[in-house]
Amino acid sequence: MKPVLWLLLLVSTAAAVYVSTFAHYTGTVRVLAGVGTGVVLVGSALGLWLTSGKK
Repeated sequence: MKPVLWLLLLVSTAAAVYVSTFAHYTGTVRVLAGVGTGVVLVGSALGLWLTSGKK
């Protein structure tokens, strides 16, 4: 499960950078793309944190 979460984290980070700098989205589409990538990024980071376990 951790490799999938890491992959989601990396892909959502790259997508967020792309949406915020290179994509020519405007208005609602840009907001929805930013929110979507942000939700995936936060979700995967939270999943990694919860599965890390205290050692």
